[in-house]
Amino acid sequence: MTTLMLFLLVTFAVGGVLYALFQPQLQRQDICNRRRAAILSTGAGLPAAPGKSSLDEVLRELETKQKAKQGARPSLRSRLRQAGLTWSKARYFWICGALSVLSALLAFVLWQGVPLAVVPAAILGFTMPHFYVNYRRDKRFRAFTEVFPDALDVVIRGVKSGLPLGDCLRIIAAESQEPVKSEFKKLVEDHTFGMTNEEAVHRLFQRMPLPETSFFSIVITIQGRTGGNLSEALGNLSKVLRERKKMREKIKAMSSEAKASAGIIGAIPFAVSFFVYLTSPEYISLLFTTTLGNVTLAGCALWMFTGVMVMRKMINFDI
Repeated sequence: MTTLMLFLLVTFAVGGVLYALFQPQLQRQDICNRRRAAILSTGAGLPAAPGKSSLDEVLRELETKQKAKQGARPSLRSRLRQAGLTWSKARYFWICGALSVLSALLAFVLWQGVPLAVVPAAILGFTMPHFYVNYRRDKRFRAFTEVFPDALDVVIRGVKSGLPLGDCLRIIAAESQEPVKSEFKKLVEDHTFGMTNEEAVHRLFQRMPLPETSFFSIVITIQGRTGGNLSEALGNLSKVLRERKKMREKIKAMSSEAKASAGIIGAIPFAVSFFVYLTSPEYISLLFTTTLGNVTLAGCALWMFTGVMVMRKMINFDI
């Protein structure tokens, strides 16, 4: 009976964790698809303006590419490269296996009377590198977003002063901050190897799949195919990116109270356990010395993790 209850508890806990992790992404993707379908249905059947056929074709082609890239899940090699890690796939899986075995051994030593606790510990150990790669990837994306508008300003000033676009990109690759510096170095290398500006900025978006690089790729592609004032287009893009940055900071300030509340709620169980241990150690020691106490601790840890992830998704806004 105890084993059955433990199995059900672990099953529901793992299901809750998976739901908390992946449900917001699925819901957000569904909302994007509905909005895209509504926009396309609204603009369907409208006659094309004279002299705009080439621009419409470019936008239609870019939209098709964006749909294909949004539907494709990034590979492990791409995620490692986007995180700035030099790991190979073999090394990544070796790390996953080693952490999984160590977690299982640790759980077996701590909970000798509950062999079933080895399973969630092994799963947790195997998924820890995944969370680490995602953390490094998101951190690098945020750093790129912070520096990218300044890099655009360099391009704008260079183009206005008469420099070619390639020279402006080389200046960014030489003098900008990381990770913009390394990404633009690769962009310049692609351009040196014979790629067009359109192909080079498209590869930049593949390496850094962010709205900012997507906008930059669209501007360069449209300017290269239809012509126009590149400095003006990039100036408008720079203003948009800075407004997005202001909005992110505003959202961060508005959600700081909710984040503080979530931190307090998450710390209360640990604080209460600590003070109970100081006042009545024999009362709380049953959680560590009995099988039922160990099962209770494992279940509480899983549910606490689920609750923290749910609160994180609730206060983590995307723009």
